[in-house]
Amino acid sequence: MENDATQHPDPALARLDVLASLLDNRFRIPGTNIRFGLDGIIGLVPYVGDIAGFVVSGFLLHTMIRRGAGPFLMLRMMGNFVIDAVVGVVPLAGDLFDFGFKANRRNVDLLKKYYADGQAKPPAKGSLALLGLLFFVLFAALIWGIWKLAAMLVGWAWNSWQ
Repeated sequence: MENDATQHPDPALARLDVLASLLDNRFRIPGTNIRFGLDGIIGLVPYVGDIAGFVVSGFLLHTMIRRGAGPFLMLRMMGNFVIDAVVGVVPLAGDLFDFGFKANRRNVDLLKKYYADGQAKPPAKGSLALLGLLFFVLFAALIWGIWKLAAMLVGWAWNSWQ
């Protein structure tokens, strides 16, 4: 996995590569080969980190849509975002998963592979509305799930104290 932004002739792809590296593998645990990024650190803040990671992932998806990625590639990338967000909601296990899954890095690598042939790609405007709606629905479902989980935990804690 290359992380050097200077190897990309396209500035948009280079920025995405730098952002993915910052979010997913910027830091290394000393004495190991385990790498993590700001997404894993932000994810340690319960619920807030998961939403922040999902919003940043949406920015990446938006940039990829502007570059002309096809609808199947965008759905695959959105699947990576959703897996990262849904599993990330689970306390502790989600945080550990976040350190290993690296959805942003996976998606940038998918996009780099997609553009590796140098051929012009069709614009994604036709699928933009559908994917935007799907992203909004998934984001709303994530908020609802977090709300329900928080309400359940507060209810459990409240009943434990009585």
